Amino acid sequence: MMDVADLVERARRGHPRAVARLISLVEDASPELREVMAALAPHTGRARVIGLTGSPGVGKSTTTAMLVRALRGQGRRVGVLAVDPSSPFTGGALLGDRVRMQDHATDDGVFIRSMASRGHLGGLAWATPQALRVLDAAGCEVILVETVGVGQAEVDIAGLADTTLVLVAPGMGDSIQAAKAGILEIADVFVVNKADREGAQSTVRDLRNMVALATRDWKPAIVPTVAARNEGADDLVQALDKHQAWLEESGELQRRRLARVRDEIEAIALTSLRVDLRDDGRLDTLADRVLAGSLDPYTAADELLA
Repeated sequence: MMDVADLVERARRGHPRAVARLISLVEDASPELREVMAALAPHTGRARVIGLTGSPGVGKSTTTAMLVRALRGQGRRVGVLAVDPSSPFTGGALLGDRVRMQDHATDDGVFIRSMASRGHLGGLAWATPQALRVLDAAGCEVILVETVGVGQAEVDIAGLADTTLVLVAPGMGDSIQAAKAGILEIADVFVVNKADREGAQSTVRDLRNMVALATRDWKPAIVPTVAARNEGADDLVQALDKHQAWLEESGELQRRRLARVRDEIEAIALTSLRVDLRDDGRLDTLADRVLAGSLDPYTAADELLA
């Protein structure tokens, strides 16, 4: 039988295998998950969560690796959750963590985990919030969450992160068009990656015009980078720290984290309710009556919940 207390204690001491085991329990919705979360709860709430999103091809993985390098240079412990597309055959992540960030794979101050999206829309895996709790309790001071890269629908990260980075790249026609659809409206910091390419200045100018028209209290910074050459890392970390300071001074950090926990509780409750309803023998009977026209679906739902 699994010793949850021992596993949690080893994870808190930074043992990578224990951390990996806990995240696996989260992904598999293990029966021990409730006990795990109860044991982790007193040790969470300290880590900064930074989300990275943007269309495929803008360099999210390279930028994540650049940020890890810069943060480790400051002595911070870093966790990375890289959410990948799922294999249609196994349900596992198609891209592996060690493949993505070889430079950091042997660093004891970095924990990197690929998580499969498993069909979950919005660019994240359903288990991401609980995985964040594991890394937080394991002593990660900063946690980077790199989303799948599904384009305009990828806005879930804004509800999960303290700071959201939206990456664009010059020469990608959908980068600025996505702003009109809403994805760039979630940005706390814009990163114009591959800024050595033709059209980078035009992309920065377009973003500045957008930011100037925004009515938000926080005006997002725009940081050009060439992540493949580690250029712009210091400027990006400075922009992140500036946003963190604003979050704390304005009270927005507390508001965002409270909203995040509310969403997490609601998701867990709805998942449990859905399982209970599927196991309720009355559901098939009510469905038959709705199909026969003797009952409307709203009344059927009321009866089921009652």
